[in-house]
Amino acid sequence: MKEVEIYTDGACSGNPGPGGWGAVLLYQGQRKELSGGEKETTNQRMELKAAIEALSCLKYPCRVKLYSDSAYLVNAFQQNWFRRWEKNGWMTAKKTPVENKDLWEQLLALSRKHRIEWVKVKGHADTVENNRCDELAKAAIKQIT
Repeated sequence: MKEVEIYTDGACSGNPGPGGWGAVLLYQGQRKELSGGEKETTNQRMELKAAIEALSCLKYPCRVKLYSDSAYLVNAFQQNWFRRWEKNGWMTAKKTPVENKDLWEQLLALSRKHRIEWVKVKGHADTVENNRCDELAKAAIKQIT
């Protein structure tokens, strides 16, 4: 399997408000940057969207190391939250509907095609590629506002 590194980040101006996402894919010295945005969204939706868009670029099943500063995203996979959500009909432990179900379903489908290691990084710190994703996400917000 090909090995790919992916960095992702989401941003929002207001929450909800205009939002953007950014992703950097690295494979054998090649680099691809992606970004996009929505006029009315939340930060969590943009975090998920960044991962979805990045994983959607992969044409074949890959071994992926996906870095994100979103505990929401990383913990859902590291702690298998989604298994409980699916088992409980997409309800939380508090019996409320899981937020962003539409994006979680897309992300789960993509994650099942690949072997993904979910890595939590500290946001706005010294992770160069995570900082670049933040720049891409913020630039995407400016483009739509």
